[in-house]
Amino acid sequence: MTTGTTDDASGPSSVERAGVRQRPALSARWRITAWIMLTTFLLLVVVFVVTRNLLLRDVDSRANHDVAQEASEFRTFAAEGVDPTTTEPFTSVSRLLEVFLSRQSAGQGEVMAGVVGDTEILELPGNAWPAAGEGRRVLDELRAQTGPAGVLMTDHGEIRWGKVELEPSGEGSADPVAGPAQPGTFLVGIYTDPGRELVDRTMRVLAIVGLAGMIVTTGVAYLVAGRILAPVRSVRMVAAEISENDLTARVPVIGRDDVAALAQTFNAMLDRIEDAYTTQRQFVDDAGHELRTPITVVRGHLELLPDDPEERRKTLDLVDSELGRMGRIVGDLLMLAKSEQPDFVVARTADAAQLMLDIESKVQPLGDRRWLLMEVAEGTCTVDHERITQAMLQYASNAVRHTDDGSVIQLGSRFAGVGPQRHLSIWITDDGPGVEQEDAARIFERFQRGRSASAPQHSAGAGLGLAIVRAIADAHHGVAWVRSVPGHGATFGIDVPAPDPDPRATNSSAGAVPPAPGEGDRR
Repeated sequence: MTTGTTDDASGPSSVERAGVRQRPALSARWRITAWIMLTTFLLLVVVFVVTRNLLLRDVDSRANHDVAQEASEFRTFAAEGVDPTTTEPFTSVSRLLEVFLSRQSAGQGEVMAGVVGDTEILELPGNAWPAAGEGRRVLDELRAQTGPAGVLMTDHGEIRWGKVELEPSGEGSADPVAGPAQPGTFLVGIYTDPGRELVDRTMRVLAIVGLAGMIVTTGVAYLVAGRILAPVRSVRMVAAEISENDLTARVPVIGRDDVAALAQTFNAMLDRIEDAYTTQRQFVDDAGHELRTPITVVRGHLELLPDDPEERRKTLDLVDSELGRMGRIVGDLLMLAKSEQPDFVVARTADAAQLMLDIESKVQPLGDRRWLLMEVAEGTCTVDHERITQAMLQYASNAVRHTDDGSVIQLGSRFAGVGPQRHLSIWITDDGPGVEQEDAARIFERFQRGRSASAPQHSAGAGLGLAIVRAIADAHHGVAWVRSVPGHGATFGIDVPAPDPDPRATNSSAGAVPPAPGEGDRR
C-alpha cells in the first residue's frame, strides 16, 4: 500500500510556481496580426450584412415607387380622356388602355397590361414574363386581389403590383371615360428577383474584394507589427546579451512613443542594476583587499601565541588592535556602499553659524592641538547636518594624524557667490607636511593615500576617509577639495550649494580669510 502523496494534475507546474511561464505557441507579432485580421473580418461581415440589407430594401423601394409612378401616370392619362392620335375623347376603355400601353416601354422585371371585361387582355409589348404562360395566370391572380396595390408570391418569385379600375361613364365612376359600358382594369407589376440577383452579384464582387483586402491587410499588419515590436525584440536581445561580467548593453531608443518609453525605462533599470552590481562588486573587492592583511596578521600571531604571559598580553593587544582596524574598515566600506542610496543624505534647512560652531566643538577632543575658529558664515543653508559634520570630522582626524601636539589647526566657513550661484564653503587648515601635487588628484579615491600619509607615523588609516568625504559632497551636489604647498601644510574643504533667495543679503565673517577654496584642487 502506498502512503505517499501525488501532485494534483490540475495544480500549477513547477515552472509556473517558479514564476516562469511557458512561451505561447504564437509569437506576439502573429497574435497582433491575428487580432487585426479578426477585427477586420468582423467589420467586413457587418458591412456586408448591412450593405446587402440596404440594397435589398432599395430594390423593394424602387419597385414600389415604379409601380406607384406607373399607376399615377395612368390615372392622369385617363383623367384627361383625350386620344392623342385623334385629339378626340376616347370612345372606349379598350382604346384608352391600348393607346396608353403603346406609349410605354417595359423596364427590368416590369409587366403592364389592361383587361377589359372578362376576356379582352391588352399587354405591353416586351413584358418581362419569366416563363411562357405565366402572364395570363398572374393577371388573373392580380385581378382577384383586393386593394390598389400589394405583393404577390408567384412560382418565379415575388412581384409587387398595382392596379387602377376603370368604369364606363355615367355609372358613377371616379374616372369617367367615354365608351361602352364595359369596365376595365390597368395592371402594373414588377418582379423583384432580377434586382435581388443584381444585389447578389454585387455582394459577390464585394466579397472577393474584401477577401483580397484581407490578404493585403494581413501582409501590412504583419509588417507593421514587426516594426512596432522591433524595440521589444531589441529589449529581449539585450537582455539575452547581459552577462555577469557585462552589464553595458543598452536598448536603442527611437522615437517618442510608448515603445520608446519602454526602452528608456528598461535602460534606466539596467543603469540601476549596473550601479548596484558595480557597488556590490567594488565593496567585495575592497573588503577582500583591505581585510586580507589584518586577517593574516591576526592568524599569524594566534598561531604563534607564546606561553609567556607578558608576550601573550602583547600579542592579544596586537590582535585586538587589528580587529579594531578591521571593524573600522568594514564600517567605512558600509558607509561608502550606503552613499549610493538615495536616502544617504537627508537635507534640511540649517543655520550655517550653528553648524560651524557644532563642528568646532566636536573636533576639540580629537587631539591636543590649537584649534582656531577663523571665520563663521551667517545665514541659512539646506544640508544634512550630520553628514557635513561627519565630513569635517574626517578632515580634522586627518589633520591631527599629520601634525604634532600643540600644532595650530584653523577652521572656518563662509558663503561665496550670490543668488542661485551661492555656496557654503567649510574648510580646515593644518601645518603638516602637505600634499604633493600628483597626490592631490587621487587621495579622494578609495584606498589611496598620499606619500606623507604612507610614512610609518601616519599610516593608521585605510585610505577610505577622504573617499567618504567626497561621497558626502557628491550627495549634496557639491565638491570636496584640497589646496596645499608641500612642506607648508594643507587646506581641505567642502563646498555645497546654498542658493540665496535674496541676493542683496550679505554674510559677515570674523577673523582672517584663507585663500579662496576655488584656487585648490576639487574632487
